Amino acid sequence: MTKRVAKRTYGVDVAKAWLDIHSAEDNEVVRIDNDVGAIERWLRSLCGPVRLSVEATNTFHELFIAHAYQQGHHVYVVDALKLSRYRDAVGCRAKTDQHDAALLARYLCREYQQLKLWKPLDLRQTAFWRMLKRRATVVHTSTRLRQSLTDLGMLDSASKALIEHCQQLIRQLERELMASARELGWVEELKYSRSIPGIGPLSAMGLVAAFHRGTFRSADAFIAFLGLDVRVRDSGRFRGRRKLTKKGEPEIRRLLYNAAMAACRDPYWKPYYLSLRNRGFSGTAALVALSRKLARVAFALLSQQTSFTPKPRTGLA
Repeated sequence: MTKRVAKRTYGVDVAKAWLDIHSAEDNEVVRIDNDVGAIERWLRSLCGPVRLSVEATNTFHELFIAHAYQQGHHVYVVDALKLSRYRDAVGCRAKTDQHDAALLARYLCREYQQLKLWKPLDLRQTAFWRMLKRRATVVHTSTRLRQSLTDLGMLDSASKALIEHCQQLIRQLERELMASARELGWVEELKYSRSIPGIGPLSAMGLVAAFHRGTFRSADAFIAFLGLDVRVRDSGRFRGRRKLTKKGEPEIRRLLYNAAMAACRDPYWKPYYLSLRNRGFSGTAALVALSRKLARVAFALLSQQTSFTPKPRTGLA
């Protein structure tokens, strides 16, 4: 009878210029350059498929995980916050690249059954998400410039020109996003999302893009993916303050919050919003709850491939 051999496990700490790779079996760390040649040479040195726990750091990890996936290795991407909390939980006092690589390997060895394998997005989807994030960066920059470059006297005209240039770039990115959505075949699904009162073109694109990021078992799973699920921390008689987990892409939550600000004035959603305020919700909390409601409705419409049909309200909840 053939003996089953467990896959070797490696933790990979990512920096812009190099990668620190820890072998769980050998308890050794090697450092390689974060470039195609070095990554390919290291991957070719492996015997058979292995398990790789890789820290997500901006875009610096993307080259490694793409090549590792192409060669048939099992890739698990771990976000920095989760790794930080795991470090505290197991009592690690040091934080270096080498320690983090070892911690990633340890985490994967003990938790891999609860983790999901990383799978690459379609190249067009990757480009779409990248543009969406770039637009968010330009929007934030434009807002900060508008707040900072005021009352500068002789420089007012130059400030206005700079801000207008940012606005032109934002409009160009929005056109590119719409063109990308058409190329991905999302036109009908954008119509389904936009049929919801309060949902505009950008919010619709964000919802559809998030819907296509994976296969969600339920609306609750979709809400959790967006980071709109509520974190509960209770112990004994103590009832902790409810907060959003804020996992996933923050730009989608921002777009949904903006959509909720428009939806709360719509005749269909206004009674729901006011009912939340009457129950003691703050304005912000009520808008967050409404944005979560919009996401749930969008998930149902996209799952059923249908448009929103307003129904007479028999209650406010």
